[in-house]
This record gives sequence, C-alpha cells and structure tokens, in this order.
Amino acid sequence: MKKNNSEFLTVAIEAALQAGDLLKKGFGTSFEITSKPGRHNLVTEYDKAAEARISSCLLKRFPSHGFLGEEQGHTKQGDVVWIVDPLDGTVNFAHGIPMFSISIAAAADHELLASCVYQPMTGELFWAEKGRGAFLNGTSLHVTKNKSLEDALLATGFPYNVDEDPLHCIETFAQMTRQGFPIRRLGSAAMDIAYVAAGRFDAYWEVSLQPWDFAGGKLLLEEAGGKLTHYDGSPCDLFKSGTILATNGLLHPLMQEQLQ
Repeated sequence: MKKNNSEFLTVAIEAALQAGDLLKKGFGTSFEITSKPGRHNLVTEYDKAAEARISSCLLKRFPSHGFLGEEQGHTKQGDVVWIVDPLDGTVNFAHGIPMFSISIAAAADHELLASCVYQPMTGELFWAEKGRGAFLNGTSLHVTKNKSLEDALLATGFPYNVDEDPLHCIETFAQMTRQGFPIRRLGSAAMDIAYVAAGRFDAYWEVSLQPWDFAGGKLLLEEAGGKLTHYDGSPCDLFKSGTILATNGLLHPLMQEQLQ
C-alpha cells in the first residue's frame, strides 16, 4: 500500500484543530470529571469528546486505518495506525490551567510517518513529516547545541503512582535538583517533548509513559535533530509503555548517567 505522509499530516492537523476548538469551548466551564486507576488520574467529558472528534475525522478519511487512543484503547487494526492523546494535560485542563495539548501520530511498520502536537490555548501547532523536518506554525525547528548539563534547562513529569516511587523517580529528581539543574514540569508529556524539539528545553525524562504520550513528540524531536529512547538508550516501541528520555542528542549520554 502506498503511503502519502503529506496527506496524513494534513488530516492530522485538521483533526487536531477541530478537537482544539472543542477543548477551547469547554475550558473553564463546568463539566463532568471522573477518575481512572491511579491517584489524580482524571478524565473529563472533553477527553472523550475530543477523541471521538479526532477518530471520526481520521477514520472518515482513512477507513482502513487502525486507531489507538488514550480513552478508547486499540479499537481498530490497520496497516497504518493512528496514535492519539486527545487531551494531554487533563489535570491542568480540569483545574483551569491553560497548559495542555493534543497529540496525533500516524505509524506503519513501527515507524512514525507524520505527527502533530497542538496547544489550543496558545495556538502553537507543532508538526513533522518523516524526512521533511519539524515545524512550529511554519517555522523550522532545531534542537539546542548545548553539551553541558550545567547550562541546560530540563523538564520532567511524574507518574500517577509517584507515591510508590517507581524506578526511584523521586530520588532521581531530588538528586538532579541537588546538583542545581533548573527543572520544569509542564504536566503534558507531548508538550515537553515538543519543547525539546523547539529548543526550549534541552532534555526531558519521565517514567511510565504510554504510546499516546510520546508518539506525537517523538517524530517532532527526531526531525528537529534530537533523540528519544528509553533510559538505557534502547529504542522505544510505539505500542508499549516505558521510560522516556528525550534530548538534543548531545546530552543523551550525560542524562543516561544521571538516570542510572
């Protein structure tokens, strides 16, 4: 089957913009909030509505494609699979914090073909197409050239079971702060990775991320010259959860030493 990555990207952006309009209308209003397994693992009616809108847009144009979404799970198989987080940063959204994103990626044979990460409240649209670079609202993206952690701006996130300290994530964070490294925590993994691609952050790490958390940002980062792997440097399976280390590439070995 011939794959048209540019068409995939066009439809992904259209779906993201439609879902973004829905989220903007719902932001700051009263809406239903429920909990999924894990402390503070919230889901709102807008997570579900945005995913339904994205799924409808993508599968109407590509009915033979598969779909993997955070809310629906792996609902459909296909040669091309769409990996979607309709609202990455639900806790922020639910508390009236305008820091959340939509992540959409198309993959085939375990390779990413096209992706976008959209921040509805700022209007920032990050996108990438395999072999054609990464962009923010039409401007080409490039990672930083920083080789020193002492000069780096880092980002991280915490799992919903952070109280159990999985993979010693609390101690790792404490260890890095004790060294004086400035660290940010946005609350949206897709945005964190996109910000590394844009040169805003030099590196980002987090345990226990799901495919929809990192797939959209992964292609952005790689097309911008960066690197995304598990903590040990092994490649990430697009359909499995695990640790994520995203850097400008130059800082990868130094970050791996910190995360051992």
